[in-house]
Amino acid sequence: FSTFSLIWRLVMLERDIESRSRKRAETKGWRMMKFISPGHAFVPDDIVMAPIPLWLQPVIAGYFRFIEFKRTGAKPTEPQKREHERLRAMGFTVEVVDSVEAADRVFDDMEDRL
Repeated sequence: FSTFSLIWRLVMLERDIESRSRKRAETKGWRMMKFISPGHAFVPDDIVMAPIPLWLQPVIAGYFRFIEFKRTGAKPTEPQKREHERLRAMGFTVEVVDSVEAADRVFDDMEDRL
């Protein structure tokens, strides 16, 4: 190896490390999603999710949910529905919330599972 080639292999850019990691996650049937949280500086870059075994799904649902907030009466778009189904197929709970009362029901259900 040339010196440049050796250094390139030792010092990789963040995007290249992330890209290779994403490919590895995908080969395992996992999902890797960019994590962006406006108003919260210094959050991690990504969330990596492996499918949840059936027996663990009720436990995980007590601690972690995906929530899609919509205006009252609105429904998810077709692309959103597809993404929700992908996450559900991995065993994650995805809620569509269009009111404060619906959000309260989600939180009450989570609390009941703890």
